[in-house]
Amino acid sequence: MSLRPWRASLAAVPLAAVTAVAGAPAASATAEPEIEVSGGVTQPVFSYTDAIREHVRVESPLDSDGDGRKDLVRVDIIRPKESDFGLKVPVIMHQSPYFDNPGVGFQLDHKKYDANDNLTKFPLFYDNYFVPRGYAFVSVDMVGTRLSEGCPTGGGPSDVLGGKAVVDWLNGRAPAYDDNGDPVKATWTTGRTGMIGHSYEGALAIGVAGTGVAGLETIVPLAAPSSWYDMWRVNGTLTDFKGGQVWLAKRVDADPPEKCAAVHQRMTVGSDDATGDHNAYWGELDYRDGPISSARDVRASVFPVVGMHDRNVMGNQFSRWWAALPRRVERKVWVTQYGHLDPFWARRDVWVDTLHKWFDHELMGVANDIMRRPRADVQLGPDRWITQAGWPAPTRTVTLRPRQDGSLVRGPSKGAGSFLDTKQAELAMAESPATADPNRLAYLTPPLEEAVRLSGTPTVSLKVKLDRSTANLGVLLVDYGTDTRIHGVDPAQGQGLKLVHGQDCVGEGTADDDGCYFRAGDNTITSGLQVVSRGVIDAQNRRSLSRPAPLTPGRPYQITWEMLPQDYEFKAGHRLGLVLTGTNADLDQAVLGEGETATGARVTVDLAGTSITLPLAISG
Repeated sequence: MSLRPWRASLAAVPLAAVTAVAGAPAASATAEPEIEVSGGVTQPVFSYTDAIREHVRVESPLDSDGDGRKDLVRVDIIRPKESDFGLKVPVIMHQSPYFDNPGVGFQLDHKKYDANDNLTKFPLFYDNYFVPRGYAFVSVDMVGTRLSEGCPTGGGPSDVLGGKAVVDWLNGRAPAYDDNGDPVKATWTTGRTGMIGHSYEGALAIGVAGTGVAGLETIVPLAAPSSWYDMWRVNGTLTDFKGGQVWLAKRVDADPPEKCAAVHQRMTVGSDDATGDHNAYWGELDYRDGPISSARDVRASVFPVVGMHDRNVMGNQFSRWWAALPRRVERKVWVTQYGHLDPFWARRDVWVDTLHKWFDHELMGVANDIMRRPRADVQLGPDRWITQAGWPAPTRTVTLRPRQDGSLVRGPSKGAGSFLDTKQAELAMAESPATADPNRLAYLTPPLEEAVRLSGTPTVSLKVKLDRSTANLGVLLVDYGTDTRIHGVDPAQGQGLKLVHGQDCVGEGTADDDGCYFRAGDNTITSGLQVVSRGVIDAQNRRSLSRPAPLTPGRPYQITWEMLPQDYEFKAGHRLGLVLTGTNADLDQAVLGEGETATGARVTVDLAGTSITLPLAISG
């Protein structure tokens, strides 16, 4: 939610028996199967039905619930039976807080257990697909959830270090115990581990990678936060509801609330919903440059997936972490136009094939073509994907300025305009740009003579006067022009997808765990506009997220900040729009509690000092 250049060859995995075969026959019915590679990928030669299913409890270094004992982390394991007879296998690890509530993945999978308390149902498809190919799959109940001890802390140290302890155990550096309290060692693994997960799960992968733990070879964070401050705030504004950290901790924990009441109180005080400012509490929950986890300490390779229209985990969670990673970190990325989505639901066949090659390369040392392919897959629209060497694309910067006549141009400007800081939905702000509205200002370019592509992070600079000590300033970059676009990217509408007929069974299955999932396809709409990027700031946080500086009413201020990143094509004939407004209701999930309120301030804008700077992809 990164690491070093790749390694040599199959010799880098001396403990795994890897046989490369080209068009080889199936393994003998009498011989014990070995890991087989054909066509650059491992083959399904191990029995899923006969796989070993077991569980252990790994000791965490922390006592998050204050009961005087270090938290024990429940780890459910499935691995080829041959790993009990000398075969050493790598590990795909999925650490999740969701096994109790609400369930895992878009079909809300839950764990099922047999009489010995071992899993008969592992959520998601990773076990069904990868165990037959010679992997162990490890499903970890995050600290404070399901069968793990402790308290969830909304991405805090215990959440991260519990996962790190599992990687340490897999590499012989941390203790674990069976149900009788006897020590258990992971003698069946090479120790080479890859973490994967969506949303909170992906954040845990980013967090564990940022500890620099040895043995974690790769992470695949999907729509994952890298800063928990940025989950609930944007530039001093509250973009989710008050009390969100504690709400999330309670949601994923099925234990009685009094067990973690003291932890919840510390979270309430630390999160400081009253101001929205950054502080030491949020600093500890930062995986880009925090004391527990930092991008500079990442040693694993990374393969993130980001939805640029995600309202939950917004695109800067990816882009800022991505930019902070050391250059040595081997990387790949998918950049999409969806919302808060796992790509298994959007591009299933391509995703499973790509993920398979990635894990084979990173965990097995298979010499396939995954890193000879372009490093970035970028979605520009429904069923329209391109590839490129990295992300963002090479760009040139273009600065546009609003004019009094409502135009948006590259030349100088003059004049002024004003609006009130009211709370509005984005569509209300963006539609009918030629119509005067006291709650926004709107400016448009002439129709484009040729298509242009935004790739990266726009910057906006406003010269403003307020009649109060602060205001929530909002900007929208809008594509005006009729087109068929991905639709319904908010959670209630499927994140940009809709279910279609049929289902896919991915890998092998049993009666309890068939590995079958519904199919989905792009949800599209033909519309006259698309909000492409947005940006908000509490004006008093213009200099610092930690130390607010109220404005003097009537005095001019230059306020400059980054909007959310995007990769988007404006087609020929379309017009770019800049909308200046106040509080953005679409970034406020107040349905679950009290959210950001508008200040009601009047904002006067000096157009000569106002601009938007766009990173436009260099064609060719």
